[in-house]
Amino acid sequence: LIGFALKKYAIIVAGGSGQRMQSAVPKQFLLLQGKPVLYHTLSAFYQADTSTELIVVLPSDQFTYWQELIKDLPAIPHRLVPGGDSRFQSSQNAIQTLSKEGMVAIHDGVRPLIEPNLISYSYQEAELNGNAVLAVASKDSVRYYMSDKKRFEHLNRESIRLIQTPQIFKLKDLKEAFKQEYSADFTDDARVVEALGIPINLVEGSYKNIKITTPEDLVLAEVLMK
Repeated sequence: LIGFALKKYAIIVAGGSGQRMQSAVPKQFLLLQGKPVLYHTLSAFYQADTSTELIVVLPSDQFTYWQELIKDLPAIPHRLVPGGDSRFQSSQNAIQTLSKEGMVAIHDGVRPLIEPNLISYSYQEAELNGNAVLAVASKDSVRYYMSDKKRFEHLNRESIRLIQTPQIFKLKDLKEAFKQEYSADFTDDARVVEALGIPINLVEGSYKNIKITTPEDLVLAEVLMK
C-alpha cells in the first residue's frame, strides 16, 4: 500500500435524536457492548491512524453528557463542534474549523462497525482519485416511482449502489462546496461536492457497515461485533 502523505481529518457527525429508536437517549449514546455507539465509531478512526485529527459534531446541549459518558473509557483525542439544524449545516460547521489542507472523511456517528482497514483503504483511494465514497451493491430488487406514469417501474439492481460513509474529500473541495446555498437535494456530503461538477469516485464498502437507526439495528450490531 502506498504511504499517505496528506494530513487526515475525520468529521464524525452525530446530530441524531432517538425518535426512530423509540428511545429517550439519542442513538449515538446508546450502549453497544457496554460502550456508546459513537465511541465505537471514534475508536475505529483512531485505530486506523492515531494521527488523524478527529472532530465530533454534536448538538451543543449534549457536550457535557457525552464527556460524562466517556470519562472512564480509554481516552481518544477529539474535539467537539456544535451541530446545525441539518446534516448540511453540521458538516459545514465542522469544515469551517479546518485550515491545513488535507483529506477529510465525513462519517455517520451511528455507523460504529466501520473497519479500520477499510477507513485506511478509503483515504488512499481518495488521495489517488480526488475523493472516495463508500458504496455497496443492492441485495434487493429495486423499483422507482415514475410520476408521469403514476406507477413503480423495475430498476436493474446491477446499476444501483447504496451509499455509505465515510465519504472522503480534499478540504479545498469541501470548503468550496459548502459555500453553496443549501438545497433539499443535498441528501449527503457527496451530493454537495458533486453539485460543483466534481465527479464522485465510489469505493467498495461493507455490508457490515450498518447505520443504527432502529432497535433492530442495535441487535444486529451486537451480533456482528461478536
